[in-house]
Amino acid sequence: MITWRNGTVSRTRREWPGAVELDVAVDGAPTRPVRALAYPALTGCPRPGDRVLLNTTALDLGLGTGGYALVVAVPDRLPPDPELAGHLVKARYTPLQATVAGADEQGSPHHDVLRDADDIGGMPVVVADLHSALPAVLAGVFSEAERSGVSGPPNGSAPRVVYVMQDGGALPAWFSRTCATLRDAGWLAATVTTGQSFGGDLETVTVHTGLLAARHVLGADIAVVAQGPGNLGTGTRWGFSGVAAGEAVNAVAALGGRPVASLRVSDTDPRERHRGVSHHSLTAYGRVALARAQVVVPELGGEFGDLVASGAAGLGGRHEIVTVPVDGLEAALRGCPARLSTMGRGLDEDLAYFLAAAAAGRHAGRLLLQLSGFWGLSPA
Repeated sequence: MITWRNGTVSRTRREWPGAVELDVAVDGAPTRPVRALAYPALTGCPRPGDRVLLNTTALDLGLGTGGYALVVAVPDRLPPDPELAGHLVKARYTPLQATVAGADEQGSPHHDVLRDADDIGGMPVVVADLHSALPAVLAGVFSEAERSGVSGPPNGSAPRVVYVMQDGGALPAWFSRTCATLRDAGWLAATVTTGQSFGGDLETVTVHTGLLAARHVLGADIAVVAQGPGNLGTGTRWGFSGVAAGEAVNAVAALGGRPVASLRVSDTDPRERHRGVSHHSLTAYGRVALARAQVVVPELGGEFGDLVASGAAGLGGRHEIVTVPVDGLEAALRGCPARLSTMGRGLDEDLAYFLAAAAAGRHAGRLLLQLSGFWGLSPA
């Protein structure tokens, strides 16, 4: 189940909050260094010359998003014992289970707030299947803010957007260079990691307490719920990690929020099941989501736009279909500080995918304006 290798760090490639990328010479193949990733909070920070223990399984399988060797330990230079400030165990009962301080656990400074919190006060929440939708959703939110005469981040009065990360993809939030870049640019206020995922600004047990923490602790005006980088799919109707998008719609509705469903669409994906409206969206929103959401259909025009609209129409029996124009959104996407990529395809290779996510962000921005009369809801 795991391919183990020993190696020696030859150089540090780059770093971002929570992660460091390395070149490692693997024993037995020293002339072919592999690209490896370490999370210093778990292993300590490896330096050139350090011996490291690697898990090379994802690399050996040729996975795209997860195509790294992962540093499991620096055996000759173990990190100091951490302060065990919290009692939430994530990645439970794996060799790398980590103890974190949960926002919702007893002893947390936020426990009293979250113990009594039961509602997110109509907050718009965009739900998406893939992590790659996150920067595009934010581009749509801030594009709508600018259209409404509000200056954007990092110094303007645009809405606070919080990412609530599910655990269907990467478990460490540190894996996401997207989150790090969006945070540095002032586009993303914070990340809340839920379930088995960890490494966010706040840790919570469930998506429900993640949403409550986003609203009541972090003062979010809009939240985005999606899994971390990576996606597990089997080519079957039910066997994909993005099915949790439907459960997220239910959680948002249960807490009195406004669920906004972002469609996964593509006109270039080579797999027929993802052309037009992906079967992931049709299953998650059409079968799993029992609560009513507003499903955003981007007004793409042409034959492909008709294909997307007809594919989404079947969701109208359960949800409200909202058609959103995409004028100006391509420019907003091109101004995004984070690299746009989905399944290895960039903005020019799969523009429709990113326009659909940006349209959902635009609609969430409009909902916020309608609900509050101005940008920025007061804390509930």
